[in-house]
Amino acid sequence: MADADGAPRQPSEEVHLPEPSYLPVLVALGITLALVGVVLTWAITGIGAAIALYAAVRWVRMTREEMARLPLEH
Repeated sequence: MADADGAPRQPSEEVHLPEPSYLPVLVALGITLALVGVVLTWAITGIGAAIALYAAVRWVRMTREEMARLPLEH
């Protein structure tokens, strides 16, 4: 976008990108293990569910901390 005189306009707001994280992959791994465990054995289901739950809780906490650091007008 440009002004009437052809000069580029400055952005009106800052863009926030979340930090990279391994937690979504860990949640997916836990869910996969839990589903495979349903077919094979309940021990694998429990391990997968525990991994998925742990990763999901960490992911939510990390996201809340990131959101708390943003300025209020964002």
